Order: sequence, then C-alpha cells, then structure tokens
Amino acid sequence: MSRTDRARLGGFGAAVCAAAYGSMKLAQALGANALADKDPLPPELRERLLARDPLFVASHWVLFAAAVVGVIVALATVRPWGAAVPRRLLLLITWTLGIFMIARSIGVVGFGFVGDVLLLTGVSPPPPEHTALATDLARWDLLLWSPFFLLWGACWATAGWRLGRRATAG
Repeated sequence: MSRTDRARLGGFGAAVCAAAYGSMKLAQALGANALADKDPLPPELRERLLARDPLFVASHWVLFAAAVVGVIVALATVRPWGAAVPRRLLLLITWTLGIFMIARSIGVVGFGFVGDVLLLTGVSPPPPEHTALATDLARWDLLLWSPFFLLWGACWATAGWRLGRRATAG
C-alpha cells in the first residue's frame, strides 16, 4: 500500500468511527441501552441518562445527526466529490475534531487516560459515596472510550494532514 493510500485511511477511518458512534447514539435514541450505562458522567447526569430524560433522548438524536454529518465530512476528504467543499473549511473541521478528540482521550477535557489512571490508582479519589461507580466507569473509559476517541481523533488528524499536504503539493 502506497503512502498516499495509507494517508487516505484517515478519512475512511474517521467515517467508520463516526458511523459506529452514530449507530450507538441512534440505538440509544430509540431506547436501547447500547453502552449508555458505561458513559462516564457524574452520577446525577447518569441517572437522568438511564431514566431516558427527554433532554438526553434529544441529545442522542442531535449526536446521531452530527455523526451522519461527520461521515459525510470524513468522506469528503477522500472522495472526488469532496473537491466541491472548500478545502480550508475541511481543514478547519478535520484538525479541530482531531485535536479535540485526542485531547479528550488524553484527559485534557476532563475524561481520558490521565484522569482514569489518577482515579484508579487513588491519586485522585472520587467522592466516597460514588467510589464503586466511578471506578467502574473509569475502567470502561480507560479500556473503551479513551482508546476509541484517540483512534477517531488520529483519523481526523490524518485526514487533515493529508488535505494540507495535497494543498501544498497542488
């Protein structure tokens, strides 16, 4: 596989990740659990999520729609029809999403590898009344959500890098 083909994997990978995330949010919007109980939220918000609070149901629909848009944007970085989209706009979107998702996976925005490790090692213990729940959610975040967002962010960043390289080469 050529270097160009490998760079295209970023756009396709971002599309696949967006489709997976969107599928989960659609399932949640339609009433399925679909890992909702593994979402690293504060206890009061988690209870509202699991009780299918209308605000959370609406947020699932919004996130599903955003994921559909994400699939289209990701594919626009690698498909010929994407040339109709302004390159600067695609660069802004891909790099913004890539940086945000990588920061989320590391823990800069609250969740992520750093926060999970600090909680699981006892360096930053949760409130005593939520220790078991916080520990369980930190494990899920450490093993599922943070790696997923790291992969997704790396795909967006790779797609942005490829777009930038094409802009300077063309």
